[in-house]
Amino acid sequence: MSPSARKRRSPGEGGAYPYQTKAGERWRAAGPVRQPDGTTRQTTLRGFTTKKAALEALKDAQSAGRKGEYVPPSKLTLGAYGREVIDGLRIGPQTRASYLKNWRLHVEPYPIAHLKLGQLAGSRLTAHYRTLERSGRKDHREGEGLSARTVRYLHTILHGVLAQGVRDGLLARNPADAATPPSAREAKAPEATCWSAAQLAAFLSWADSPNGSQHTPLWHVLAHTGMRRGEALALRWRDIDLGAATVSIRRSAGMVRNAGEGAEVAEGGTKSGKPRVVDLDAATMAVLRAWRKHRGSMALQLARDDALAFGDIEGLYPNPEHVSRQFKRDLERCRQALGADVLPMIRLHDLRHTHATILLLAREPVHVVSQRLGHASAVVTMTVYAHVLPGSQREAADLFARLVKEASGQ
Repeated sequence: MSPSARKRRSPGEGGAYPYQTKAGERWRAAGPVRQPDGTTRQTTLRGFTTKKAALEALKDAQSAGRKGEYVPPSKLTLGAYGREVIDGLRIGPQTRASYLKNWRLHVEPYPIAHLKLGQLAGSRLTAHYRTLERSGRKDHREGEGLSARTVRYLHTILHGVLAQGVRDGLLARNPADAATPPSAREAKAPEATCWSAAQLAAFLSWADSPNGSQHTPLWHVLAHTGMRRGEALALRWRDIDLGAATVSIRRSAGMVRNAGEGAEVAEGGTKSGKPRVVDLDAATMAVLRAWRKHRGSMALQLARDDALAFGDIEGLYPNPEHVSRQFKRDLERCRQALGADVLPMIRLHDLRHTHATILLLAREPVHVVSQRLGHASAVVTMTVYAHVLPGSQREAADLFARLVKEASGQ
């Protein structure tokens, strides 16, 4: 199409104009927009990286004005508004600390934090995500890119903050809806490393030996129930029914770190927000009985119903990160004793994956494994463990061959 044949904006509709900033050329759009009070005013929208984006924003504003839905651009900046929103969310302390950490590291140090809410567009958010993927790390590897999983998590936070902006009447629509974060496939968690039943038995046997680990009861319970670390550390003796051979999982303990305030262990709900009851085998019950007796021999208050089953010697929450490091040290000692080829290195959380994998490979129904793990639904379990779910392809292959053979009359 020749330039003369292109559709031109009618006089009075407004236009787009370039201007220079420290970050380079930007575009502003100016034109008449019907305001919420019914008047029409010349409105300027700034901060766009292309002429097309500026004109599209003006067109959207004019369309919203005609429908009586136009929201004047807010003077609040993204950085300040996000802090306010996160502070007001009804979420647990661990989640709030995580949101604030990501906001502090991955939003506030960047130019996007100083933009007014009305200047945000999907293209700007997308450009910010790509910057983070290239050089977003702020730790000892500063300058390297963030993982797709972390950037997608930040997108979730940003989307929630900007959705509140829509509800507050500060935005006509959520610009994060038009952004392109890493896909769910790109952000997929790495496949977990699990032990076989024989490998788990070898580790627990070593841990229970005279030169093994002082933390054997915790490792045993985690492996035999599939509990998360925080859920086990929040267990109290009243949650364990020795008569019914069950444990009620109602809480979780985790580290909360807020900048300038240090770190502390805080108790919250389970990840799903729902309590669950897990049945215990006879051997695990015996381990717990012996452990409670041992705790009571140290101090009577450590064996009371309201005492933490796996608390420290003062009955307080142990540092969850220290517990994970202790597991790593125990595993390294075990590998030295049994041979590195006997046991691969795994994380403490992988005892949970080991529990699920052993059961699924033994063809335990998925919904039962899901209940033990505390997943929101069996679909979550099937998604996480799809690679180990035993299928019936062998039976299907044999059935197909038999049907074809029978049809041939052979």
